[in-house]
Amino acid sequence: MGGDYLPFLAMFLVQMGYAGMNIFVKLAMDSGMNPFILVAYRQIFATVAMIPFAYFLERKTRPKITRIVLFQAFLSSIFGATLNQILYFIGLKHSNPTLGCAFNNLLPAMTFLLAVPFRLETVGIKTRPGQAKVLGTVVCIGGAMILTFYRGHAINIGESGIHWKYAEQLKTRDSQSGANFILGPFLLITSCISWAIWFIIQGRMCVKFAAPYTSSTLMCFMASIECGVIGLFVDHQPSAWSLNDSIRLIAALYSAIVCTALAFCLMSWTIQRKGPLYVSVFSPLLLVIVAILSWALLRDKLHFGTVVGSLFVVLGLYAVLWGKGKEENQKGSREEAGEGKEDLELQIDGKLYIRS
Repeated sequence: MGGDYLPFLAMFLVQMGYAGMNIFVKLAMDSGMNPFILVAYRQIFATVAMIPFAYFLERKTRPKITRIVLFQAFLSSIFGATLNQILYFIGLKHSNPTLGCAFNNLLPAMTFLLAVPFRLETVGIKTRPGQAKVLGTVVCIGGAMILTFYRGHAINIGESGIHWKYAEQLKTRDSQSGANFILGPFLLITSCISWAIWFIIQGRMCVKFAAPYTSSTLMCFMASIECGVIGLFVDHQPSAWSLNDSIRLIAALYSAIVCTALAFCLMSWTIQRKGPLYVSVFSPLLLVIVAILSWALLRDKLHFGTVVGSLFVVLGLYAVLWGKGKEENQKGSREEAGEGKEDLELQIDGKLYIRS
């Protein structure tokens, strides 16, 4: 019984961790922290946090780090860390945490769209799983369009009884600048596309370099250099890089340690026991948690367009995941049937073979 609850608890903690990151990062940027600098600090701290995992967990099993591996890690750092997080943080600055989490659920659909031209995914439009993936992708994109171009009226769900004075002061200070509800969603969608490209690169990289902690450490190290250079180019004033403000230090450390090192370990542990599909199913939970926290702590209003668009995105997400899951099950059944047939042929032949 405990074996069933532990993966659930691990994934719930991961989603809670990501929810906290969205809140802390939003507050740090509301305090005036440059998102380019915040991303640089996250990569630097994440590199330091990941080194022990890479060394102790993979020192005996780590394959040789070749030039091809370093090049793939470099591409991963650009798309999976530098572009992805810079676009996401700036998009979050011009929107709100609820929208940021809603657009994250586009990832399976975006990955499917980008994987088809590279023949990493098959459409299979004549099969039910293929139709589910295509329909789910269309529904996800439709939900994203609603989130981008339609807000609707604010839903009256009452006022939060929690009074976080610090967050309220930052909200009042930042309200003068105003959020851009077209630029924000556009950057969040672009961030999702960049993340999907990273998934494809990682899929190729994991085939020849099965050391996820080492590859993640390499990615974070390269991204820390890239983001540091970009951050210094954007703002080289020492005051902009100061972490004297507690919310800036918390946001940088929290996003690096909790949402990179710890989350990666928990997700890897869960994937080993339940598979990648189980981990993906928990993505919409983050949207619900962040929506509640944003309403309670940041006094964000929930709009009708956000609810409808998020619902479409989540429904599309589950359709894509259902189609992908069915395809994997069918593929596994065919492989088992093929192995059984091959074993029978080997027995009939009357000779002894050693199967690799």
